[in-house]
Amino acid sequence: MTEAETLLLVEDDPVIRTFLADNLTADGYELLVAATLEDAMRELETQRPDLAIVDLKLPDGSGLELVRRVRAADGVSSRLDPSLPLMMLSGSGSELDRVRGFERGLDDYVVKPFAYGELKLRIAAVLRRTQARVHRGLLRVGELEIDPAARVTTLRGRKVALAAKEYALLRTLASAPTRVFTKEELLRDVWGFRTHGSTRTLDSHACRLRQKLRRHGDQFVVNVWGVGYSLLDGPAESEAA
Repeated sequence: MTEAETLLLVEDDPVIRTFLADNLTADGYELLVAATLEDAMRELETQRPDLAIVDLKLPDGSGLELVRRVRAADGVSSRLDPSLPLMMLSGSGSELDRVRGFERGLDDYVVKPFAYGELKLRIAAVLRRTQARVHRGLLRVGELEIDPAARVTTLRGRKVALAAKEYALLRTLASAPTRVFTKEELLRDVWGFRTHGSTRTLDSHACRLRQKLRRHGDQFVVNVWGVGYSLLDGPAESEAA
């Protein structure tokens, strides 16, 4: 069974937002929802959706600003994935608006009102195209390779099956190998926690991730006691003190 794809739905109209979220969830997608530009950016910085569906007109800005920020990201130091598939929902179907959207980097442009059946097929088509294309921005840490666009992790050429949060944790650690990320940073960036709380969730995910990457004596994920976690590039005798 394949892991359900995650969609970020950015829509300020509560009726449309609820309708789409309910139907897309029923069709097997995992849904993240946001009603404003800033809420959407926060979701993109802390989560790893497979596709973002963005309304053009939002209360605090234009959906095109989200497109601009995502496409301008470098994919390494930034928490944003510049190759994220993006679909625009808009009440304007003028040629100028559609051209402007595609120039900014959209993968598809859907005009309101729309038929849900057509939107669902367009979503599936965008996901197929983006998953089939050649991805860039690979992260390499020793024999470990992470493809942020495809969300695929391989170790010595063999794919490593990771749960969504395990992958998000690894992706964050790999953005700055050997740097020690504090537990507060990881809880905020990976889980979106805004206040300090129990680190049991983080510790259990880090433990499972460490076990999955432990091949041939490798110990990539290192617990720096009392501080947080770091990603090393190969075998380690013991965890950092």
